Amino acid sequence: MRAWRPILAVAVLSAALAGCGNNTDSGGTAPAAAAGPWSFTGGSGKEVKADKAPTRIIAHAGEAAALMSFGIKPVGIYSDESVKTDPNLKNLDLSGITILGEEWGKIDVEKAASLAPDLIVGDWWPAEKAHSGMEEGVDEKSKKLAELAPITGVSQGKSIVELAEGYEALAKSLGADVDKPEIAANKKRFEESVTKFKDAVKAKPGLSVAAMSPADDKVYVANPEYAPELLDLQNFGMDVLNPASPDPGFPYWENLSWENADKYQPDLILWDGRSFTPTANAEWGKKQPTWFKLKAAKAGATVAWPAFWLHTYGDFATELDKLTEAVKAADPNVGG
Repeated sequence: MRAWRPILAVAVLSAALAGCGNNTDSGGTAPAAAAGPWSFTGGSGKEVKADKAPTRIIAHAGEAAALMSFGIKPVGIYSDESVKTDPNLKNLDLSGITILGEEWGKIDVEKAASLAPDLIVGDWWPAEKAHSGMEEGVDEKSKKLAELAPITGVSQGKSIVELAEGYEALAKSLGADVDKPEIAANKKRFEESVTKFKDAVKAKPGLSVAAMSPADDKVYVANPEYAPELLDLQNFGMDVLNPASPDPGFPYWENLSWENADKYQPDLILWDGRSFTPTANAEWGKKQPTWFKLKAAKAGATVAWPAFWLHTYGDFATELDKLTEAVKAADPNVGG
């Protein structure tokens, strides 16, 4: 999951701060795939091939949730946090699935090898040119996961819609029936949520928004270019700030010192959902008084932003509905 560096900094610098079926030797639960050779071209542009469709899949958290939404159950999952709190996994039945890691950058490769995987699935991150779990900064031992089987995944590129479509294509190639009524229902719900969101934004002309993440050392302002859900929000009509000076080495964010926390004055703050709580705004106002130099923060105009985790139409619909309510309640004159 991207942009864990500032989130990890919070944890290090401040103490305050589930599918169906059985896991058997025959592999994970998966629909019957078409006979013959299998191939898939992922976000990296690399085509992976096999004599037959893989059935013993190890997947990163969100990618696993995407596959499970189409009826494909992995044999193993690695996550960036506890599977009980991971937003992709916390409401899924994970019985029979081996958990290989619950911390960013740490994967139990020995346990993974015992599962005899024939495919690894992890998002492709263009800024880092790496799959989830293989990025710079992870334990070198964890990267050996990629030696167990071919690795592929859809790109965290320009749209969560494209990401969801990509995993639908992967699931279909693996034999999933992507035309099931429940899948169509989630797509319809998403389309309805988009319409409601667009209507809410249109009703608040001039509303400016910034996606942010306060941490002990800095205030991080998200760069939509590398956050597909923010690009979608922009495409749906929301005026999401494009920061002027993203970090060249890690362009997901512009890094502001606390002295410059008020460089931007949005009317509504989209707060990184991985560190957001109902009391977070008040707590940061006490901890870092300069936080309240942001007029939106002072006014309590904050809402959780589903940062870097969305993979399915259903989850995106749910999060869009929350954002729609925040837009309806927002005052486009707060940032002034």
